[in-house]
Amino acid sequence: MIIGRPRYLLFLITLTACRAFSGAQEVKRVPNHGQNARQMPMHTKTEMSQQDKHGVVRAYFIAADEIDWDYTPHGRNIMGMPFPETGDTEAGPPLSHRIYHKAVYREYTDASFRVLKIRPQQWEHLGILGPLIRAEVGDSVRTVFKNNTHLSVTMHPHGLEYKKDAEGALYNDGTAGTVKLDDTIAPGHTYTYIWTVPERSGPAAMDESSVLWMYHSHFVESTDINTGLVGPIIVTRRGSARADGSPKDVDREFIADFSIFDETDSWFFERNAGKQARALRSNALNPALREEHALYTINGYSEGNLPMMTMKKGEHVRWYLLSSTNEDDIHMAHWHGNTAVWNKMRMDSVFLGPMAMATADMMPDNEGIWLFHCHVADHFKGGMVGRYEVLP
Repeated sequence: MIIGRPRYLLFLITLTACRAFSGAQEVKRVPNHGQNARQMPMHTKTEMSQQDKHGVVRAYFIAADEIDWDYTPHGRNIMGMPFPETGDTEAGPPLSHRIYHKAVYREYTDASFRVLKIRPQQWEHLGILGPLIRAEVGDSVRTVFKNNTHLSVTMHPHGLEYKKDAEGALYNDGTAGTVKLDDTIAPGHTYTYIWTVPERSGPAAMDESSVLWMYHSHFVESTDINTGLVGPIIVTRRGSARADGSPKDVDREFIADFSIFDETDSWFFERNAGKQARALRSNALNPALREEHALYTINGYSEGNLPMMTMKKGEHVRWYLLSSTNEDDIHMAHWHGNTAVWNKMRMDSVFLGPMAMATADMMPDNEGIWLFHCHVADHFKGGMVGRYEVLP
């Protein structure tokens, strides 16, 4: 016992020192009330045990705004695609634009919500989608959200980890009081959502270095989304991200949301359709009315109006594909001219069911301007088409 005691004391001294060192390295998260996407140091014991890299708090200032959205800003059928001629399509006045009042997510520079953040040129193709939220595994996302509409709306994320006070969905979940404040954000009100990004939010074994999620309003889910309240989230594997959260091994990224916007299920339907809506509202299942106000889009653009997505031959291009919530949102995303790899398989078409998210990688080797569209016949004819360009 006398011989063993010094060793026991040495063990206690060493253990105490290790605990002191470990405690000195832990830093609590600091709320960010200032700069946009400011990155704050954040350590946890799990992260320290895995590697020396620290997570950050990525801050966003996002509002729900009301706007008038033009699904065909450059005109109708600008692709010059042939279609069967009928008496209704013969020579006559040019087709009008498809413009509807919408509610969309938009990003601001700070918590005053006075100055819109300019969307970078490489993300112009996002169109009606809300601002891109990025994170690396180990980070957290702090979203200050303001409701500038006259609707009740929320922000609900897919894939990320959240507690009951940051779920953004109203239902009988057994909670009460302040924990319910996130469930519906009233007009003019502001709420801060805190979401974390554990390993189960990032790429798994068969994924590449980043994965796609989405966020959307979840007050009356389908109506909120058809009104326009949806946006993308990209999570990059731990240690594989640049400072802005983008994957280091990718040259270009594109996001394509294949969505049928059912304007008869929009909060603004009566405002958009006027007398026609009021006359036919009693027959809510009128298929002719619904088809007339169904917009077949990629990122909210129809009939070839999607901004050209441009890349260079030989680049590593990552495509993030998603779809909407309607029962008709069953899509087959198809690239002309080049192929991609999805789920470790070579493809030129990727299947998407309702509210699906998929990631496909392309190494374009065929130069030119190519068609990019949904291969479901009705969707293709309805205008769910765009183009991409491969430069030398």
